[in-house]
Amino acid sequence: MATVEDHYENVLSEIYSWMFGGFESGIQRNVEFIERHNLVPAQSKIAIDLGAGCGFQTIPLASKGYSVTAIDFDASLLDELKANSGNLTIQCIRDDLINFNEYVAADIELIVCMTDTLLHLDSKEKVDLLFSKAFSALEARGRLVITYRDLSCELTDTDRILPVKSDENTIFTCFLEYERETVKVNDIVYKKSDNGWDLFKSFYRKLRLSNKWVLEHLSLAGFNAISSNTENGVTTVIATK
Repeated sequence: MATVEDHYENVLSEIYSWMFGGFESGIQRNVEFIERHNLVPAQSKIAIDLGAGCGFQTIPLASKGYSVTAIDFDASLLDELKANSGNLTIQCIRDDLINFNEYVAADIELIVCMTDTLLHLDSKEKVDLLFSKAFSALEARGRLVITYRDLSCELTDTDRILPVKSDENTIFTCFLEYERETVKVNDIVYKKSDNGWDLFKSFYRKLRLSNKWVLEHLSLAGFNAISSNTENGVTTVIATK
């Protein structure tokens, strides 16, 4: 069975920055997100970026004064992060994000888990474990920030075919297959070459987590101040210890 790690290695990591409009665009989007939600350091200044990728969240957080531990399983994306981190206080760790607590000894002020990273976990039980670990690791008034798409409502027929991004050299299309607890995400990428168009394809699964489920299980983990907002299909949840 295809894993998330295999999928990124085979298809996504090479085009990750591109599909978000380029590296600088991804950085600027998160600079604005941090400012909009007032995620500036005020206590320990220690932050964890779960599923950090190429650093779209890590670099803006470190630029704000956080000491950031960036965790991801994809080596090439972490290499891109390192190449763009300059003199910022960033530690890059290649590991499963569920193990984040093994790399930070002090209490954490901020944990971010963004851009559907939460849905990459392989079960709801793993999500509950992550919520519990996050609550334990955060200092008082520390925050957990999550962004994700609610995939609980099923698309049908041709609505399951989604154009992701395209330009003169690359065409990226996604096809969704709905299962009881997950969505099978089939990514289809055509890249122009000297011989025409080369096809790259792979699939992985994302959890179908409703907003209601996420909020309830954050509360069960101990978080007592939880805000939620959905815009353009993406839900942002900020849970405070």
